[in-house]
Amino acid sequence: MALEVTQILINAQSADGVVRKLAEDNLKQFQEQNLAVFLVSLSHELANNDKPAESRRLAGLILKNSLDAKDATRKAELVQRWISLEPAAKSKIKGLVMQTLSSAVVDARHTAAQVIAKIAAIELPESQWPELIGILLGNMGGPQVEQPSHLKQATLETLGYVCEEVSADVLAQDQVNSMLTAVVQGMNATETSNEVRLSATRALCNALDFAHTNFENDMERDYLMRVVCEATLSPDVRIRQAAFECLVSIASTYYDKLAPYMQDVFVITSKAVKEDEEPVALQAIEFWSAICDEEIEIQEEYGTEFSGDSDVPYFRFIKQALPALVPMLLETLTKQEEDQDQDEEAWNLSMAGGTCLGLVARTVGDDIVPLVMPFVESNVSKSDWRCREAATYAFGSILEGPSREKLAPLVNIALNFMLNAMKDENNQVKDTTAWTLGRIFEVLHGSTVETSIITQTNLPLILTVLLESIKDAPNVAQKVCGAIYFLAQGYEETAGTSSPLSPFFQSLVQGLLVTADREDASESRLRSSAYETLNEILRCSTGDTTAIIMQLVPVIMQKLNFTLEMQILSSDDREKQSELQALLCGVLQVIIQKLGASDTTKFGVLQYADQMMGLFLRVFACRSATVHEEAMLAIGALAYATGVQFGKYMQEFYKYLEMGLQNFEEYQVCAVTVGVVGDICRALDDKVLPFCDGIMTQLLKDLSSNQLHRSVKPPIFSCFGDIALAIGEHFEKYLNYAMPMLQGAAELSAQQIDRDDEMIDYSNQLRNGIFEAYSGIFQGFKNSKAELMTPYAGHIVQFIENVYQDKDRDDVVTKAAIGVLGDLADTIGTSVAYVFKQSVFYKDFIDEIMSSDDQQLKETAEWALTTINRILS
Repeated sequence: MALEVTQILINAQSADGVVRKLAEDNLKQFQEQNLAVFLVSLSHELANNDKPAESRRLAGLILKNSLDAKDATRKAELVQRWISLEPAAKSKIKGLVMQTLSSAVVDARHTAAQVIAKIAAIELPESQWPELIGILLGNMGGPQVEQPSHLKQATLETLGYVCEEVSADVLAQDQVNSMLTAVVQGMNATETSNEVRLSATRALCNALDFAHTNFENDMERDYLMRVVCEATLSPDVRIRQAAFECLVSIASTYYDKLAPYMQDVFVITSKAVKEDEEPVALQAIEFWSAICDEEIEIQEEYGTEFSGDSDVPYFRFIKQALPALVPMLLETLTKQEEDQDQDEEAWNLSMAGGTCLGLVARTVGDDIVPLVMPFVESNVSKSDWRCREAATYAFGSILEGPSREKLAPLVNIALNFMLNAMKDENNQVKDTTAWTLGRIFEVLHGSTVETSIITQTNLPLILTVLLESIKDAPNVAQKVCGAIYFLAQGYEETAGTSSPLSPFFQSLVQGLLVTADREDASESRLRSSAYETLNEILRCSTGDTTAIIMQLVPVIMQKLNFTLEMQILSSDDREKQSELQALLCGVLQVIIQKLGASDTTKFGVLQYADQMMGLFLRVFACRSATVHEEAMLAIGALAYATGVQFGKYMQEFYKYLEMGLQNFEEYQVCAVTVGVVGDICRALDDKVLPFCDGIMTQLLKDLSSNQLHRSVKPPIFSCFGDIALAIGEHFEKYLNYAMPMLQGAAELSAQQIDRDDEMIDYSNQLRNGIFEAYSGIFQGFKNSKAELMTPYAGHIVQFIENVYQDKDRDDVVTKAAIGVLGDLADTIGTSVAYVFKQSVFYKDFIDEIMSSDDQQLKETAEWALTTINRILS
């Protein structure tokens, strides 16, 4: 049944492009012609110890990729394809990959373990391959049978992957018990092979979700915790790291069971942080971060007041550990690496300690301040830059959590010191100081703060220092941009026509534009930070800076035009061009929104609209998803600002609109384009009609596609409502196509069971999109074709009832449902109003809404109620 594929697999890795391409084509053709033989042949290659390592490695990789994919639609196809294979072929493949676990070649065993787990992920939930766990446990041997250590290692690795791939309810409890026994035996200090111990420890980390019953049993839990804690003392650093990863997972999964072990765990983690190698120390700190996360979540969900007899397990582990935990974390802050950047991906002891300190501050609030401030005060002026940087980092880390009353006096004292520290001789001290200033402005400045630490007196000095420091090294300048961003954001709610920032507006805009144009602006994300900050300053500006914003329009357009003329000689040039175009389109979008929001400033957009639209259309010629997304958003803003005048651009723009709606692969572009269709409908009203056939055709195709990401579908339904509202009775021609889609989606949203938070959120988005579609259609038909919706009334009432019965609905969906309830009665009339009035859910629904604290929700409900009563009277 199997065919020889060794040479093709080797050729597929050839440095010669022609040879490689031919081999890849042969593999693809083989796969398409006879999948079963193809997969069996790959399994033979993987299992055959006489074959070259490189062909076995690629065989295993292709086999794994034939079973799973990141994209949900593709994954579903692969799962179905495996299920459809004849049983003999599946049995052969499974036997061969199981056989590979005993291979002497590490790579082959590792790949086989992954393939087994992928098959298990498909078959175990379908009650297939029930013998899998038993076979794997048999590989571990027993009192009478000693198996080779490499087979035990591969088996434990496989068990770990299986636990990672399948949900905890798939395995029976006796299988879980046997599996945990095998894993714990593999972890035991009596096990002579470090590779076996390592795989066992990693497997336990993945298996913890399966162990809820075992953690309920005191003896079993004690044994598991003892084995994990013993593993943290292993001579092998990899095992110690994996054991601490287990502790982190236990902290997140079994917080309520940890009380008896916390004293021992503190000793273990503290020793690791102070004495062990960095990978181990990082996981030891992560344990305390995980405990913080749990306690913060409990506080947020249940409030901070807990009585002694509360049902909620809340042990205040962090508060109890505070006197010893905080000094331990503060000590890590002086372990910086040279030139460490808090925005870089590199993760080290100092950054982990500061992050954990911030979580501790959020967990215990004011209690952390007296423990941290002596460290700050004693280190902030020392000659060693590490001490100065650590002191500033500690101060910045604890700004979120303690009360403003506790922090404000300290920050007022520290502010001038921080501003002076921006002239420190050490780059890293300046970097952290700028970051801390940003944190101060974010937490202690703004409309929600009763007494802001920024005053008319200190604002000029603050801005003088920031505008000088923005010329510093890229990493420092990038943090300064962040500080200016939060400073501007704090004035977002400024009342009246002027802001305290207005006198400095020109200098800020100029400083940020110069920064974005720096030769080294590509380092440390400086260019994008400068433009993001410029956008925030523009968004938060007041009427007295309008003239400066208008002067900015041709400047930004000129910069965008320059990017279109750039000479592209390399991929770096192309990347820089795309980044600049996306950022500049983003700035123009903000300017258009700002000026277009008022009739008195709208002319600032209208006079440049033709030129801007011309630039945006030229930008579409540069193939970049990010650029297309930003250009689309800017065009949506332009449509809103220009209103009916936008119609003159539609003929030329339509082809790009259609391209965006067809862009399944870059689904964010598709989603943004759908939103722009809504903007255009609101701008043009019935003038959009000539383009609606093409738009509706494409939207219906999008909804029918399995390739398009599901997140785009709710906005498409909303878009139906926008189109119907714009073209009114002309939507009739699309009704027979749109309504089945809406009904199908409504039924789908009612069927969701065992939903996680992500699915609940998506279901709410979907329902809101459906309601927005119905609302737009009702209002579009209200004056002329109301009777067209009569056949759908029963279904819509049922949909509203389903939504009412779902306690996971959010307020947005509730308000949308109430709105449609009123629209339906208002449009169709007495019969529907009477049905509503008589329905079981109607009174309860209205009563529930009227008792809500959401004033807008109550107003919507009052309108719906008034409408129904008016029709029936």
